[in-house]
Amino acid sequence: MASTETFQVTTPSDREIAVIRVFDAPRHLVFEAMTTPDLLKRWLGVHGDWSLDICEIDLKVGGTFRYVWKNTTGASMGMRGVFHEIVRPERIVNTEKFDQPWYPGDATNTTTFVEARGKTTLTIRILYDSKEIRDGVLRSPMDQGMKMGLDLLAELLVPAVARGSW
Repeated sequence: MASTETFQVTTPSDREIAVIRVFDAPRHLVFEAMTTPDLLKRWLGVHGDWSLDICEIDLKVGGTFRYVWKNTTGASMGMRGVFHEIVRPERIVNTEKFDQPWYPGDATNTTTFVEARGKTTLTIRILYDSKEIRDGVLRSPMDQGMKMGLDLLAELLVPAVARGSW
């Protein structure tokens, strides 16, 4: 599990992974970057030769999202989910399921945004159907991919913080 001063991955329960990242930005900007398609396309999973080609979000309770990443060789990876709770700019609860599952079932994500002294702590708690699934995900490079994406988000936030908005 990866851990730095601003990024940490923990296992708060037998079925959960928590990804924690601290940003030098107010939470409303971090929330917007996590929920606005044009912004997500600039940082979510866009490393190496991968891009987020499809990013559709209907940000309301019962609304859905759809992401499709593609790389330069033509490979793609898709994910979708449903929003179950949205409290702007504090909390989002949603499901996630990959088009070509690399783990069985789906997962439930609880994302919180906590601001203190001009910094926002983003915590994504991912709940899986079993400990075995969680442990399989932990053996994958998921933490490295999430760290790279959240580092890109931190860079993207710098000019927005200077302006005070996107």
